[in-house]
Amino acid sequence: MNRIVCKNNIFILETENTHYVLGVDSAGYNHHIHWGKKCDPSDYFINDIDDENSNSTKLDEYRQELTPFGQTMYRDCDIKAEFDDKCREINLKYDGYKITGDTLSLTFSDKYYPLEITLHYQIFENCDIIKRFTTIKNTGAKKIDFEKISSAQFSLPSVKPYTFRNTNGAWGGEFIETHDTLEGGYAVYETRKGASNHNNSPYFIAYQNADEKNGDVYFASLAYSGNFKISCSRDSYGITRVIMGFNDFDFSHTLDGGESLDTPPVYCGYTQGFGEMTRQMNVFAVNHLLPKQFNHKILPVLYNSWEATGFSVNAKQQIELAKRAAEIGVELFVMDDGWFGQRKDDHAGLGDWYVNEEKFPNGLDELINEVNRLGMDFGIWVEPEMVNADSDLFRAHPDWTYHYPHREACELRNQLVLNMTRKDVQDYIFNVLDDLLSNHNIKYIKWDMNRPFSETGAENLQNPKMYSYLHTMAVYSIVDRLKEKHPEVAIESCASGGGRCDLGALSHYDQAWTSDNTDGIDRITIQKGYSLLRPVKTMRAWVTDIEGINKPCSLDFRFAVAMQGSLGIGGDLTKYSDDDLEICRRNIALYKTIRDTVQFGDLYRLLDIEEDEVSLNQYVTADKSKSVAFIVANGTRFYKKRMPVCFDGLDKNKRYRITIGDTAYEKSGTYLMNVGIRMHIRGVDYNKIIIMEEI
Repeated sequence: MNRIVCKNNIFILETENTHYVLGVDSAGYNHHIHWGKKCDPSDYFINDIDDENSNSTKLDEYRQELTPFGQTMYRDCDIKAEFDDKCREINLKYDGYKITGDTLSLTFSDKYYPLEITLHYQIFENCDIIKRFTTIKNTGAKKIDFEKISSAQFSLPSVKPYTFRNTNGAWGGEFIETHDTLEGGYAVYETRKGASNHNNSPYFIAYQNADEKNGDVYFASLAYSGNFKISCSRDSYGITRVIMGFNDFDFSHTLDGGESLDTPPVYCGYTQGFGEMTRQMNVFAVNHLLPKQFNHKILPVLYNSWEATGFSVNAKQQIELAKRAAEIGVELFVMDDGWFGQRKDDHAGLGDWYVNEEKFPNGLDELINEVNRLGMDFGIWVEPEMVNADSDLFRAHPDWTYHYPHREACELRNQLVLNMTRKDVQDYIFNVLDDLLSNHNIKYIKWDMNRPFSETGAENLQNPKMYSYLHTMAVYSIVDRLKEKHPEVAIESCASGGGRCDLGALSHYDQAWTSDNTDGIDRITIQKGYSLLRPVKTMRAWVTDIEGINKPCSLDFRFAVAMQGSLGIGGDLTKYSDDDLEICRRNIALYKTIRDTVQFGDLYRLLDIEEDEVSLNQYVTADKSKSVAFIVANGTRFYKKRMPVCFDGLDKNKRYRITIGDTAYEKSGTYLMNVGIRMHIRGVDYNKIIIMEEI
C-alpha cells in the first residue's frame, strides 16, 4: 500500500516496498531519517545531537532534505541567496505541512526576509519511485538573487563508502559507464555546455556490493536538460550526501517580488540490484513521464535518409529510397538535413525553414504524397535552436544569437546558438514549425541540436545568467505547444547524438536519438548505459552501413543489436543487394512480432559484453506470457563459451515454448531460469534471438 503518514512532525512516505522518512525538530530544522526497507512506523524518531566542538557543529552533522547557506553550516548547501541589503544567509523556520492526495508539501520561510521554500514529495501506486522538487517564492516586493538552487538533497544511510555509477562519455561514445568509490571529499558529475548528456549524466546511482540482482541501490534522476550538477560528498562522520539541481557554474536566478520558481523534478528510488532499478524506472516513465499521445503506443520502424544522401537531397532520390524502404517493411520515412533554404552543406541555411525549390521544384508534397501512397508516414529533420551566419535569418536578425558586443562569436559546426530566451525568437521558431506541420502531412519531427553554447550574452535579460534555465524551458514550451496543436506528430530529441536524453527531455519529447555512433559493436555498450535509468521504448536504435573500423559485423548482427530498442534503418538501401534487402525484410518482420515485448517489457541484463564477452538481454511482458532474449558476441576466446544460458523474469509455474532459430523446446519457467539451455556461443559475430511464449 502506498500512503503518506504524519505523526509528531515525522513524515513517512510508504511506497510499494520502501519507506522514505523525514521530520522537523522543535527548532524548525528539517531532518532526513530513513530511506530503504520498511520498518515499524512507530519506531522512527529524530536523533538529537550536540556540537562536537567549536569546529564541528551539529548543523554540519545533520542529515537533511534541504540545507540553506548560513549559520554554522559549512558543508555544501542546496540554496544560497543574496537579499536586497546584501545579506547572503538564509535562516529558516518551519511553517507547516500539507498532504494533498499522493503529495506531501513542507513549507519553511526565512525568519526575517520574504523567502518561502516548500519541499514537495509525490508517491505513485505500484512502484517505489518518489518525485521530489522544491518551490522557491519571493513573498516580498524587492528582488532576491540566488547564487545556487538545487532540486533535492539525499543523505545515504550507511557510514561505509558508496560507489557511484555514472557516465563519462563523449560524442560518438555516449553513456560509457564509470564506477567511482567515494571515500572522502567530493565527486561531481555535471554539464556546462547547455545540454545534458554527452559526458556525465544528470543522475546518481549509489551502491554497496550490488549487482543486477542483489545489493542496496539508491538512485535519483534529475529531469532537466540544461546545465546540471550532481555533487556527491562523504564527510568525516562517514555521511554520504548527494545534492542535485542547477549547475552553479555561470548561474544566478532572480526572483522579483511575488515571483516563484519550481525546480526541475527529481525521481528517486531504492531497490535491491540494478536490474530492479531499471525495471522500476522503465515502467514508471512509460506510465507517468512520457507525453500521453504516444506513451502506450508502439513506436514505428523508421527509415532515415541521412547516410544515403547527406545534404544532397532531392525529390527523385528520396522517392527512390522511400520505395526501397516500403519494400522491406518500414512504416515511417524520415528525410534528414539538406531539404531547406540554401542548405548544400553545413555552412549555410540553418534558420531558413522553407523548402529548397531547386531540390523540390514541385514542392515538398510530391515526396510526402508518394511516401503516403507507399503506406508510410513522413517525417522530417529540423534544428530550430541554431542558425548559420550565412542565412537569411541571421542577416535579418544578427542580434537573435547569444553574443557579446565586443567579442567574436565562436562557430562550432559553422553555426551559432539562437537566444531562445527572447520571445521573438520563440515565436519565430514556433511559427515556422507550426506552418510546416499545418501545410504538410508530417507525422514526425527529428529535433536536433548540434553544438554547445558560447558567448552567452543575453542583452534582453535583467539577469543574463538565467539563460540556461530559460533556454531549456523555452524548448520544452515550444515542443509542448506543437504537440498540443498537432497531437498526431511525434517528436524526437536529438542533440548531436545522445546529448539530450534526460528525463526532462523525455517528459516532452516522445523518443531520443541515442548516439550518432551506429557501429553495431559499440552500440552494445552505449545502449546498456542508456537503459539504466531511461525507458527502453524511447531509445532509437538504427541499423546502418557503419560496420566499425577494424571490427566488422554482419547485417544480422546489427539488427540483433538495434532491435533491442525502437528500431530504425539508416543505410543506403539503393546499394543493398537482393540478399541484403531480404535480411532487412526478414528482421523487420520479426521485430514487428516482438516489439511490444521490447518496448514495454521488463529488461533483464543477464550477461555483460565487457565482463562476459557476451551480451544477453532479455525482455519479459508484464504478465510473463512472452519473452524475447538477444545474445550477441563478437569474437569469444579460448573455446570456453559452450555454456548453459539461464533466463529470468519468467513465471516458474508456466510452461513455455522456446524457439532458437529452427529449434524449439517446451520447458517450464523454473527450468529455463535455473537450468537453462546449453548453447555454443562462438563465431566472428555471433547473434541469436530467442523467443519464449507461454503454452
